[in-house]
Formats: sequence, C-alpha cells, structure tokens
Amino acid sequence: MLVSGRRRLLTVLLQAQKWPFQPSRDMRLVQFRAPHLVGPHLGLETGNGGGVINLSAFDPTLPKTMTQFLEQGEATLSVARRALAAQLPVLPRSEVTFLAPVTRPDKVVCVGMNYVDHCKEQNVPVPKEPIIFSKFASSIVGPYDEVVLPPQSQEVDWEVELAVVIGKKGKHIKATDAMAHVAGFTVAHDVSARDWLTRRNGKQWLLGKTFDTFCPLGPALVTKDSVADPHNLKICCRVNGEVVQSSNTNQMVFKIEDLIAWVSQFVTFYPGDVILTGTPPGVGVFRKPPVFLKKGDEVQCEIEELGVIINKVV
Repeated sequence: MLVSGRRRLLTVLLQAQKWPFQPSRDMRLVQFRAPHLVGPHLGLETGNGGGVINLSAFDPTLPKTMTQFLEQGEATLSVARRALAAQLPVLPRSEVTFLAPVTRPDKVVCVGMNYVDHCKEQNVPVPKEPIIFSKFASSIVGPYDEVVLPPQSQEVDWEVELAVVIGKKGKHIKATDAMAHVAGFTVAHDVSARDWLTRRNGKQWLLGKTFDTFCPLGPALVTKDSVADPHNLKICCRVNGEVVQSSNTNQMVFKIEDLIAWVSQFVTFYPGDVILTGTPPGVGVFRKPPVFLKKGDEVQCEIEELGVIINKVV
C-alpha cells in the first residue's frame, strides 16, 4: 500500500471515531511491516489509532508471528508487558503497514444468527443451540486491505463481528474455564456472498463465506485483560460513511464462554484460532430493496475499545 494511501486511511480512521477512544496502556498486539524491516514483525499499538512499538527491537528473541507468540503463553506476554511499560521509540502509523493480527490460524470458526436483534430482522426464532460454520484461513486479510469482489458473485454483503482469538490449547472446555483459553479480541468483517449462501452449493455456507479477502481482521489483538466487558461493547458498520449496522454485543444469544464450550466438544482449539461471534442487524440482504457492495465502496467496521478496520471494495 502506498504511504499516501496509508495516510488517507489514517485520516478516515481518526474521523470515524465516534466513541471516546483514548490512548492507553492497554495491550494491543499487532502484526506489521515497515520499509526498514525484513518480513512481518510483532508490535504494540500505542492506543487505538496510535503508532507502533516494534517488539523485536525490545527483545530480538521474541517470535515474529502472533501464533508463535501466543503458543509461548505467559512467557512472551510478560515481555510484551515490560515493553509496554518502557519508554520505547514509536514508529509513526503512516510508516507501517498493518497486517491481520492473526494470519494462517488452524481454524476460523463462525457463528450464525447469534444476535437477538439480527434474528428479529429475519423474522426467525432465536436458535436453541449455536449454528456453526467456518471460513478458510486464506480469506484473512489486514485491517486496511482491499476486499475483492469475485466475478462468481453479484450479491456481496457486509457483516461486522467481534472476533475472539484463542490463546491456549483445549478440548472439551467447560464454560466456566473458557476465558482462560482466550488471548483477546479483535474486529472482523465477515464478508458474505449471499447468492452462494442461499441458492448455490446446496445452500451450504462455506463457499459464500470464504472467497479470498472475505475476512479482514484487526487492527489489533486487544488482550482480554484490556477489555472491560466483551459482552457490552458498541458495534457498528458504516458503508461510504452511512451507518448500516449499530448494536451492542450484549445482544449475543450465546456468550463467548458458551461458544467455546460448545465448539470444543467437536474440535481442539489451538493458539491463534479465531472465532467470529455473529453479526447484528442491518446487513444489505434484508434491506428493501436489498443492497450489496459495489466497486469503490468503503466499509468501516468498528467495535468499542477494539478499534476500526477500513476496507475498500475493488
């Protein structure tokens, strides 16, 4: 991405802030690239919308990817906490390219119809057990990357979601123990090809959810101890500046702990795994008439305390 493009996105990001986000000492882990560094690096975002501290400059022995960082658990987290407390040089935001906070996870687990108000929008009953599907990890892109409209679909839609990132391996996890397996949270855009969800592929959801670029994540993995209550966060989506989704995570049908307990009956969770916890009402397909994304659109997905991701549609 060109530097001018990054600066424009930064301007939009700052203009987009509607809630009183303040720079903080919260732990906001990022993956990034910079012109003077070789390959991707791990860093700390200095508050929502702030610059980046290069963790490798603080401790060159730290892993270079988020998954490896999470696999080492408290050992690496304690180093990051020390780095956050130190007065370290900060790379200006305009000089770095943000990657998704997690890339190539073992799995991306998604939850359908998990907001009470989204169920009302569709005039369907609230599910009695979680509706689980998935996206391939190859759909993941960074917080300011482009979303590519596939020629196979004419009905590409937006969905803002709270994403949970797993920090500790587990199977058959009890709901009461679930948060011990969570590293933190980030913002997700569950881009969806409605024609492939409702009329193609036997109405199986996978293909319509997993085109390349259909899972922007970011900008940071905000550790769980930095989020007051993940079940009470304002969540919204804007398309070309117009608010299309606006709700609160308190509308979730199944809470994070229950989702982890349910899914871990079937699969083992590994550090870096991502859970998309569902979307609130306001998606394009249920508008009258339906509205879908087109070339040139800009989608901003924002969650209180976590930040905003901005994706141009091409």
